[in-house]
Amino acid sequence: MTASTTQGTGLTGFTVAITAARRADEFAMLLQRRGAQTLSAPAMSIIPLADDVALRAATDDVLATAPDLLIATTGIGFRGWVEAADEWGLAPALMEQLGKTRVISRGPKATGALRAAGLREEWSPESESTVEVLEHLPKDLTGQRVAVQLHGATEDWDPNPGFLAELRRRGATVIGVPVYRWTGPADQARFDALLAEIAAARVDAVALTSAPAVAAMLERAKELGSHGDLVDALRGPVICYCVGPVTAGPLDSAGVPSIAPERMRLGALARLIGDDLPRRRPELSIAGHRVGVRAGDVVVDGEVRDVSPSGLALMHALATRPGEVVTRGDLLRVLPVAGADAHAVEVAIGRLRSALGPRELIATVVKRGYRLAVD
Repeated sequence: MTASTTQGTGLTGFTVAITAARRADEFAMLLQRRGAQTLSAPAMSIIPLADDVALRAATDDVLATAPDLLIATTGIGFRGWVEAADEWGLAPALMEQLGKTRVISRGPKATGALRAAGLREEWSPESESTVEVLEHLPKDLTGQRVAVQLHGATEDWDPNPGFLAELRRRGATVIGVPVYRWTGPADQARFDALLAEIAAARVDAVALTSAPAVAAMLERAKELGSHGDLVDALRGPVICYCVGPVTAGPLDSAGVPSIAPERMRLGALARLIGDDLPRRRPELSIAGHRVGVRAGDVVVDGEVRDVSPSGLALMHALATRPGEVVTRGDLLRVLPVAGADAHAVEVAIGRLRSALGPRELIATVVKRGYRLAVD
């Protein structure tokens, strides 16, 4: 699991988990520039294109008989297909076959890749969605061979089963071209450690950029026996941000809410997190200071304070009921120290006050407990 340092201010103190295998460093940098700390561990690893027997089989199928229709779904996926064909020495023959084919592009990036390869799309949906593609296509596709460049699949998971199933229901013979298929993570222990952080709500948000990664995250949690904790965390304190509706599909099936930008782009996702997360976790006004209580940090007047795990646990308990008295007994129960007693609470509160800076942030209520001195 890779942790970041922060550079900006908008997300200062917030921790965002990233499960992406591709462009993870680039995406993490976008969040770090806004002040976030990121924890990154790929949920999946990508099968090298030239070694992918399923991609080769689909390519041979297209070469044997040109499809009547090609649907390109992503720019990087279509370019990867062409690059793999070139490595096999089949690119000229593939382009000749696809040149005989009607072409639909799902969005601008796929369009760019098609045109770079010398192909021209006949139509592209404004929404960049497969739903609009289905609305555009005839209801009867009997006898039509339709090649669909898939944007990622695992050995047993189809990235868009509803779309392919509907094409088949309309009578089409579907050739799925599984570009950039995924398998398990190269570093399972690293990913398991990230899952534990998410399930324990020690991150504020998780950013998800591919449906296979989401499916892998949920499935691995079942294997580890932490599925319930993970889903509870994702339904509660940990906010899920997805790059688009396809990525959110496995979360929808698990009853987990998520938020997505209007444009399915990493930059748009980073901007959404930067704008939305601080609104959902606003700072408190305490004793004339601005205090943000995050999953892993406390921020006072824009500065991250060095708070111990015990102090952070106490701060979370106090911030859950801002301004209300939290008894010593309740605080004792949240201390991550075995065999702690009432005196341990007093010591921990004293250290927390010192770590926060302004000692007046936490008020003592004689014979009862402590509270945040909210304005």
